[in-house]
Amino acid sequence: MRERVGAFADVFANPALRRLQLAWIGSMLGGWAYTVAVAVYAYDRGGAAAVGLVALIRGAPAAVLSPWTAILGDRLPRRTVMLGADLVRAALMGAMAATALSGGPAALVYVLAACSAAAGTAFRPAQAALMPALARSPEELTASNVVSSTVERAGIFSGPAHGGLLLAATSPGVTFAAVGATFLWSALNLVRLPDTGRPVGGEPAGVVEEALAGARTIVANARVRLLVSLFAAQTFVDGALGVLVVVLALQRLHIGASGVGFLNAVQGVGGLVGGVAAAALVGRRRLAGDFGLGILLWGVPLVLVGIWPAEWPALVLLTLVGVGNTIVDVAGMTLLQRGVPDEVLCRVFGVLECLALGSISLGAVLAPALYHWLGIRGALILVGAILPAAAVVAGPALRAIDGAAAAPEHLERLRTVPFLALLPPPQIELLAGRLAPVRVAAGEDVFREGDLGDRFYLIESGELEIAGRSHGPGGYFGEIALLRDVPRTATVRALTDVRLLALDRDDFIGAVTGHAPSAEAADVVIGTRLPALAG
Repeated sequence: MRERVGAFADVFANPALRRLQLAWIGSMLGGWAYTVAVAVYAYDRGGAAAVGLVALIRGAPAAVLSPWTAILGDRLPRRTVMLGADLVRAALMGAMAATALSGGPAALVYVLAACSAAAGTAFRPAQAALMPALARSPEELTASNVVSSTVERAGIFSGPAHGGLLLAATSPGVTFAAVGATFLWSALNLVRLPDTGRPVGGEPAGVVEEALAGARTIVANARVRLLVSLFAAQTFVDGALGVLVVVLALQRLHIGASGVGFLNAVQGVGGLVGGVAAAALVGRRRLAGDFGLGILLWGVPLVLVGIWPAEWPALVLLTLVGVGNTIVDVAGMTLLQRGVPDEVLCRVFGVLECLALGSISLGAVLAPALYHWLGIRGALILVGAILPAAAVVAGPALRAIDGAAAAPEHLERLRTVPFLALLPPPQIELLAGRLAPVRVAAGEDVFREGDLGDRFYLIESGELEIAGRSHGPGGYFGEIALLRDVPRTATVRALTDVRLLALDRDDFIGAVTGHAPSAEAADVVIGTRLPALAG
């Protein structure tokens, strides 16, 4: 427990992570306060139908655009993408405030609201993808995800409360202006983040090709595909629950409109409690089983509410749903950050956000039909059973993920290379898992001067000759041709039987050039080695 508390302390002692979390607070607070303000504004001008229309024009474009806006986070510095999203949203909030306060057309406010939602889709994927680059250890990354999830759960309370208090004291127009200020607060914290550079080097592909890269990564990687599928199932149930809770409170429990609020609020309370429970995940490499447990905690309580639909049991059981939600978020996000290459990480999160928005909408659309078909108890039992069933089916695959989660065998060896030691912990772990053993017999060449550079090498055992000098265990070579995009600058010959570890060109270049400190350190190494080779 002391180690876990220390990891949380490290999150706030790390200036970059602290500023990232403060920016996330501003974004969450503004987003929820704005949601309340725009709903009240729409209701005042067009009743419930206008509220539904605003929800549609904010949600649908955001779901469609999120895989496309996520391209920015994999092609530009992620700090820049988040900063741009904040400044655009602040400007749009200012325009909405001016329109509302001047009595301008409601349609313009709705269009601006849709634009703000679209701009916001670039923020969360970039934030999730940037976090591994700022964390200094795997434990710190998990702890930072716990903090982010807790901020999100707290935002569900404080954001609407902030918006409601402003609306009670002022008007929607003034509230829009205040929301713009929260986005500026977020931007001020982002300005002070370190520049981590572009995520990858090389020339970008076409826009469609770029947008599909995240989806292709998910389809091609069975473990990532499993995690994303379970996330989508969870958000589908979440969408259905949003509707069924209203019916449960009004039609079955007869606790009125305030009861709807209480049933939703306890999920937020459970989320905050889950933040404490998720502290147990800090320092754990095997998180897939915890992810499955979170999925079970999402579904089983809903089945029990359907079996026992009474007020106090429902409040307690829906609190457990909130606990499960936090565990799913923390374990799932950390697993994705560890398992997806950095060069497509933001786009994978963009696809995840698209699927989440779409599946929430689908769940909300299907829930009324399930209620009319099965009644509230049957609908809750059926919807709740989806996740336990999915967890049981996915159980063997989740156990396999945990079985492979031990620290990669050659992780510490990679950390002896100066420019690789600077990589974010999840990235260097990913590279360690991709090292391939190579054996070279005495007298044979590893490669010859002028050959095409295709691999980076670490010397495990034996002696090699490079430009007339002997190199033994602990050495490395091959980085010059890869990073400078030139033919091999010297012949490397085995003086004895040699055992090497090799890293493919694309993996090596993507990691080193995608992290500014590593790229700068590699340039220093190359600058030192080239004169020796020329001599």
